[in-house]
Amino acid sequence: MHKQLIDIIMAQVGLTDTDRQLCLQYFEPVPYARNTVLEEQGKIPGHLYFVVSGFVRLYHYNDKGDDVTTHINCPPGFITSYAHFINQTIASDTLECITACELLRITKKGLDHLIDQSRAFRDFSIQVFQQSLAYNENRARDLATLSAEQRYLKLMAGQPEVIRHVPVQYIASFLGMNPKSLSRIRKQIIR
Repeated sequence: MHKQLIDIIMAQVGLTDTDRQLCLQYFEPVPYARNTVLEEQGKIPGHLYFVVSGFVRLYHYNDKGDDVTTHINCPPGFITSYAHFINQTIASDTLECITACELLRITKKGLDHLIDQSRAFRDFSIQVFQQSLAYNENRARDLATLSAEQRYLKLMAGQPEVIRHVPVQYIASFLGMNPKSLSRIRKQIIR
């Protein structure tokens, strides 16, 4: 399961044999069933996850009690409640497997040790967090400036696997609309 992660890191910063061994040592492979809660709102996130296969979502509850999906991760890639994981503070959101998943996970202490021991992992982790910031800025801009249909079309073009594997209610929430609106948009696109 580590091959995908190692390949991604190799493509960006390169790894020595020692770095590869550290990756195997610190990233624990874990399979999870569909609907498994990985990290709970109200607790300090214990792990950063690398999604090898499957789909994971990050969500919180709004003031009406509805869950609001703020992030859907498809493989390969990292996911956690980043600010809370890095600062080891109580999370305001929940991390859940949408489908059965194969994940690699690392604790904050493990990540800190890995970054201390490997310049490659330090450089790579900086790139991952920079990409996360850019993603969140782009997402906020899209939610503020694109129409609901434009947001759906952008998701279809950029992440078609999400459309195929993630339930409609999570996609709708992620795109900032209700499921009925998304169904109407999907019907219009099909015509």
